[in-house]
Amino acid sequence: MAITRRRFFQGAALGIATLPLLKTFASTHQPFQHGIASGDPLADRVILWTRITPDADPDFQQAIVPYSWEMALDPQMNQIVQSGQGVTGPQVDYTVKIDAEGLVSGTVYYYRFSSNGKLSPVGRPRTLPEGHLSRLRLAFCSCSNYPAGYFNVYREIARRPELDAVLHLGDYIYEYGPGGYGTGNNLGRDPIPAKEITVLQDYRQRYAQYRTDPDLQEVHRQHPFICVWDDHESANDAWKGGAQNHNDGEGAWESRRNDAIQTYFEWMPIRESGIIDHFGHKTIYRRFRFGDLIDLFMLDTRLAGRDQQALPLDVKVAKDPSRSLLGLDQEQWLHNGLSQSMNEGVRWRVLGQQVMMSQLTISQDLPINMDQWDGYQASRQRLFDHIQNQGINNLMVLTGDIHSSWAFDLAPKPHFPHYGRISGYGALGGEFVTPGVTSGFAEKSDLAKVGSAALDGVLPNLKWTNLTERGYVLLDISHSRAKAHWYHVDTVTSRHYNHYLL
Repeated sequence: MAITRRRFFQGAALGIATLPLLKTFASTHQPFQHGIASGDPLADRVILWTRITPDADPDFQQAIVPYSWEMALDPQMNQIVQSGQGVTGPQVDYTVKIDAEGLVSGTVYYYRFSSNGKLSPVGRPRTLPEGHLSRLRLAFCSCSNYPAGYFNVYREIARRPELDAVLHLGDYIYEYGPGGYGTGNNLGRDPIPAKEITVLQDYRQRYAQYRTDPDLQEVHRQHPFICVWDDHESANDAWKGGAQNHNDGEGAWESRRNDAIQTYFEWMPIRESGIIDHFGHKTIYRRFRFGDLIDLFMLDTRLAGRDQQALPLDVKVAKDPSRSLLGLDQEQWLHNGLSQSMNEGVRWRVLGQQVMMSQLTISQDLPINMDQWDGYQASRQRLFDHIQNQGINNLMVLTGDIHSSWAFDLAPKPHFPHYGRISGYGALGGEFVTPGVTSGFAEKSDLAKVGSAALDGVLPNLKWTNLTERGYVLLDISHSRAKAHWYHVDTVTSRHYNHYLL
């Protein structure tokens, strides 16, 4: 699949038994302060999530809290098809995660929780389709820094009832304290706790703060999420053995990483696969099949197997064939899955992942950012070789991380004569990069426009870029074509904003 010029990217409904607590809440206490969420849909099941917020009574903190849940075919919750009950407590920060099974494929459901005689809002997941699927719509986003601005982007995604799912490609939270990246906007969104988060209770408090946001709650209520972490869910520029933002005096990296992973699985609607990496950690790379239309591979380019980043300008290390971005286990899983997808006749193969795969270089041999695939060129080449050798086609790579909008032809050698910019000759697929929900790359200015134009001239396989807007990408896919539509908001520092298609 080759991407044509900018016109390719232009263009772009469904309606949406109570147990007493062992220790009773005060009558005014609302147990569902962090909303509800669904995620990781499969053809016959979906994850349902909530948190039962404890009150301030210190005796309650050790209580075991009962809850119940139910699923229905209608938003009024009259046609109940599944239900259950359980308990939660401090060992999982009072979160609840249900893997609701025995569902019908390609079906919209509704669900809610109850606890202490109070009901949660009603959510709306849908299961994945099986068999022939004529069309699919996904939104994908990343980099949602709470102090940096309002979640206007989430509000707009929530307003799209036609979406089959939302992909979050990482940086769902940020670890910084006051004075760190994205703070200082005087929006009343200062980070909690008021420090850089490094231990389990810190991470839990930070997720709890984010999940009080009404726009984040609404987008989770409306759509099932499929998520992967990037670095800020643990620490900036993380790799398997450390992070740029993990310093002396912050304890052992292994402990911090474990706490970050534990909190992620507590607070996110993600299924725990039971697959453990060779460090003994839970893995998040996994696969989703949308009928005969899409095989979606969600990758972990951050913690599963990444070697430490090369130093700036250290091209020798960036090219070292012994280094890996994914880790060899994940590499083999991905290669095998891509080949299987082709053999089974699925139309499109989509990689949801964190950091830019396309070359972002000053020259052919001088990468700008060693945290991207450019810093792990042997990993990228092994993937490209497998794609070429196995005849794998109709490939799309969906990327976050860089807080700006980009569209590339995915070309192993993006220079003449190996690649043709107009014809797309030599391209293996396309890469679409989403801007940040609130995190920014550059402010709006004439200089930013000049920078975009300069990049367009320097990078042969770059089809389009916008360095300044926040937003998300809508992916509209059929058997005959795939279109990426970049939607942006003009501000995140006010709840009054404009929403538009570029």
